[in-house]
Amino acid sequence: MASKRVFHLHLVSDATGETLNAVARAACAQYEDAQPIEHVYALVRGPKQLDRVLAEIENSPGIVMFTMVNDELRKRLEERCLELQTPCISVLDPVMGALGAYLGKKSSHKPGLQHAMDAEYFGRIEALNYTMAHDDGQSAGDLDLADIILVGVSRTSKTPTCIYLANRGIKAANVPIVPNVPLPPDLETATHPLIVGLTTSPERLIQIRKNRLLSLQEKTDTSYVDRETVDSEVAFARKLCARNGWPVIDVTRRSIEETAAAVLNLYNERQKVL
Repeated sequence: MASKRVFHLHLVSDATGETLNAVARAACAQYEDAQPIEHVYALVRGPKQLDRVLAEIENSPGIVMFTMVNDELRKRLEERCLELQTPCISVLDPVMGALGAYLGKKSSHKPGLQHAMDAEYFGRIEALNYTMAHDDGQSAGDLDLADIILVGVSRTSKTPTCIYLANRGIKAANVPIVPNVPLPPDLETATHPLIVGLTTSPERLIQIRKNRLLSLQEKTDTSYVDRETVDSEVAFARKLCARNGWPVIDVTRRSIEETAAAVLNLYNERQKVL
């Protein structure tokens, strides 16, 4: 098997760089035989900051991707990359150009507007606070205030998926399903939230649980990873969801992002009919 080609990837942004990082990693993932060495520069909004970036690019030539709205700074970046014969890609230009043409307007050219501390921002903070307070079955009798509730047996990615959803402004709670342990009363009476079951294959669940026990330096055998017990847990959870009419998502081969996207699809479809 041939070794991967290693290359330098410079990501230059005048905001937090989240958009740029996501685009770059999505693109690089399509080239399995290549390994980028990422150089991330966030909040580049002045000449001195850009000077440091240009010095790094000169020292470690590679590909440059950027999201910058200041015309003077981006011109300097592009000109220097041209001199260095380094590819320089503006990630947002195609999208901004299409939007501008369609709307018949020019962009505001203000960096970081997507991170403005507006009502949407504070809505995300409120969602995150709610989610953290309603993790792993915690409830103050207010589960009906959630937008989404995830249920499932232990180690089916409920908590990280909820946190991901909260960062999208969704109030997400999660409740573990344990055989012979009653569910919170306000879960059974909740009518506002979408309730979704998360499940996975017993084999995958045992593997994840064993890794969890190892991280806790727990070496004794336990029913937590017993195949028969795990099979019973998974079957019980599926039957419970079916009995309550809760949709189920199998997370066996899904990343957290993919699981959250599937949950949001169900949520958005539900919102259309309410």
